[in-house]
Amino acid sequence: MRVASAQAAPAADVSPSSWPAAARAVALLTVAVSLLLTAFAWPSVRSSVHDVPIAVAGPAPAVEELTAVLDRLLPGGFEVTEVADGAAAERLVRDREVYGAIDLGSGTPQVLTASAASTAVAQTLNSIAAGLDRARGTGTAVVARDLVPLPAGDPRGAGLAAGALPLVMGGLLAALVLTRLVRGSTRRVTGACAFAVTGGLSVTAILQFWLGALGGSYWADSGAVALTIAATSLSIIGLVSVLGYVGFGIGAATMMLIGNPLSGTATAPEMLPGLSGALGQLLPPGAGGQLLRSTAFFDGQGAARPVVVLAAWLTLGMVLCLAGGLRARRAAAAVGDPAARATA
Repeated sequence: MRVASAQAAPAADVSPSSWPAAARAVALLTVAVSLLLTAFAWPSVRSSVHDVPIAVAGPAPAVEELTAVLDRLLPGGFEVTEVADGAAAERLVRDREVYGAIDLGSGTPQVLTASAASTAVAQTLNSIAAGLDRARGTGTAVVARDLVPLPAGDPRGAGLAAGALPLVMGGLLAALVLTRLVRGSTRRVTGACAFAVTGGLSVTAILQFWLGALGGSYWADSGAVALTIAATSLSIIGLVSVLGYVGFGIGAATMMLIGNPLSGTATAPEMLPGLSGALGQLLPPGAGGQLLRSTAFFDGQGAARPVVVLAAWLTLGMVLCLAGGLRARRAAAAVGDPAARATA
């Protein structure tokens, strides 16, 4: 009995934290929840149409008149590219160079949209059709055509928008599990790449075959998802290799608090405030969302830039993993630990 009492004594002697320590914890939590709210709510609340690229086809005087009307309806909302005819306008839409177009050269005015590129922009252009009817005052109805619609199983694009966060979380989870449970840079990199492949196949199968949220080639879509997961997980694993678990915090904050809210997957990067949308496209969540839209709905058109961004993050992660592994080997050699050298 005395032994048990002696063993329990240290736990009973632990004094409570000071009140200033508790106050600091409350202050830290308040700052954290405020940052979370700001990161996720600010882009949505301040989202608006500004400098969205569209094309206008028709005679120069008609294009100038229409541009003036658009400026009155939505000042600064559109960046207009003038094209010769409706065929050229359709080509730009299908190639993902513009979000939509207005054709004035085919007799009856037409508003061309691509809801698969952005349901928010498509809805805005469709609402403008009614405004053009009133502004023209000709009595001729403006026809709206969706050139690249979303799948019938998910006409609002909810599955694609909702899938953005799990992709980020999957990359974070892979980085956390592999850095905690797997030793050795080579094994961690191999594990991250293997999970990217299996995760890409699984996530894409759910989105495409069960939820009906994706079109296009299953293998191309799986490749886009896998590249996104690999870029996210490897970049964070690389930061951990160099900076320790501080690196995980930096990587997680970058992907979750900056990359995910600024990805523009739910709306469009051009609708986010200021330059935040452009910044989001330089991070894996934004680039991955744009790449998946390209493979799923546009036969790969517009995929080059997001592929370059994701490949750059993946390469950075591998370089950091290599640097961390070499440093670990040198440290092991300095202390003469062959087992540590083998697993570094």
